[in-house]
Amino acid sequence: MTPAELSHAILSAVRSAVEAGELSVPVPEQVTVERPKNRDHGDYATNVALQLAKRAGKPPREVAQVLAERLKAASGVKSVDIAGPGFLNVTLDAAAQGELARTIVEAGQAFGRNETLKGLRINLEFVSANPTGPIHIGGVRWAAVGDSLGRILRASGAEVTTEYYINDFGVQIDKFAGTLRAVANGRPVPEDGYKGEYVDELAKKIAAGHAGLLEKDEREQLAVFKAEGLKLMIAEIRRSMEEFGAHFDVWFSERSLHESGEVEQAIERLRAQGHVFDREGAVWLRTTDFGDDKDRVLVKANGETTYFASDAAYYLDKRDRGNETCVYMLGADHHGYVGRLKAIVACAGDDPEHNIEVLIGQFVKMLKDGEEVRMSKRAGNIITIDDVIDWIGVDAARYSLARSSTDSTLTLDIDLLTSQKTDNPVFYVQYAHTRMCGVQRNAAEMGVDKGPAEDFKPELLTHERENELLGALAEFPRVVAAAADLREPHRVARYLERLAGMYHRFYGDCRILPLGDAEVTDLNRARLWLADATRTVIANGLDLLGVSAPERM
Repeated sequence: MTPAELSHAILSAVRSAVEAGELSVPVPEQVTVERPKNRDHGDYATNVALQLAKRAGKPPREVAQVLAERLKAASGVKSVDIAGPGFLNVTLDAAAQGELARTIVEAGQAFGRNETLKGLRINLEFVSANPTGPIHIGGVRWAAVGDSLGRILRASGAEVTTEYYINDFGVQIDKFAGTLRAVANGRPVPEDGYKGEYVDELAKKIAAGHAGLLEKDEREQLAVFKAEGLKLMIAEIRRSMEEFGAHFDVWFSERSLHESGEVEQAIERLRAQGHVFDREGAVWLRTTDFGDDKDRVLVKANGETTYFASDAAYYLDKRDRGNETCVYMLGADHHGYVGRLKAIVACAGDDPEHNIEVLIGQFVKMLKDGEEVRMSKRAGNIITIDDVIDWIGVDAARYSLARSSTDSTLTLDIDLLTSQKTDNPVFYVQYAHTRMCGVQRNAAEMGVDKGPAEDFKPELLTHERENELLGALAEFPRVVAAAADLREPHRVARYLERLAGMYHRFYGDCRILPLGDAEVTDLNRARLWLADATRTVIANGLDLLGVSAPERM
């Protein structure tokens, strides 16, 4: 019996008590069941009686007594006890508890998926680094977290569009073109230009591909270096994202907002809403009406549009495409953007508490031999995505970057993450999966099969380690749903680490395969079902994080 099935049984008990006139309350849409920390308190606990007591006009324990009598009759329930002020502690019979193993194996890749966010259309924008250099370590964190979050949101029923916003318009692009031109002509990098070996590589490549370019006037040179530099840099970013396993449904160009006239149209739409005003020759958005610390300029007195105007047009474009909630994933240095983005939403007539979410990611450091690594050979003073992949690999990078809350700074130890030690979290989880695959291979070599589903005897799974493991497996769908709802992929990673630990303990205390020439028993087969169910959940969880589940290591 899964937590969802038990919740349904509790709701049925409430409904039947209401129909019998024992309780006079509206039947709730759902009830929460949880695994108690102390297993002496049963397999699951619910506070439904406390929630209903006030509406019922009865003490919570009296409500609990009414529900307990009906719940005891539910299939798979062994006992129901009333604890404290009115908690219901439910113990399942062994067969109902063990039946979960068959449920998981038969569900396969679908186990853990849920529909808690069904009907919600989400635009998830992440990374969106300027196309003026390789993706740096901060962007790598967002690539891991963002792609994982997209997978988790989809697994919870949401319709998700993942998006990369290409900042290919404005001053920083002009500086990039100027840097490439200077380097190609053998001059020093401008004081406010870009540094690193990649700049030399790009400049040489562009000059070599356009004969006579360096003989043309400055204006013509800059036009070529801008167009070609952007083209090559965006291609490089796409390549690195693909190698990292981060998928984007849409690559959106900021320049397209200006070329299509959407920026001007957005300003007029906001003016029609009554929030745009003119002052001292400039065009402003009155964002202070919605909590921003100052009003924002959309168009400068010289007629030049601002980045803020692009931000407004971009948000409106996302909403026009049918996205209900727009999730922005920004770096720690963009904390000041939260208020102004929410103000744009309010000025547009939307709900800033529903139609936009801004997630801020903190900084990442990398250690080697106990010392912080600060420099990249290719990009100068930043660590790039290619550096991270070269040092620790895609799996270790994705897992380690996604396993911590984004609102905390993160330190990655290269030596640890490339070691095969149990304190290396990605190794610990992947090793659990390979161990289960090894059990399957050994079983096949011994001619031991877990048998058909109809011969599975779940009631034999009564060992403490088996109960512990089954309880953890039952929680997986809820963990996925919570990770999606709270936008916290690290919940899946931390769950996998706990589950791996439980499996390792189960493996040590409960012999799965018969020893030597011993007869194969139904208990051996039941444990094979349990091991296969655990392997399925580990693999499904790793897939949500974009991490492989190897069969051998």
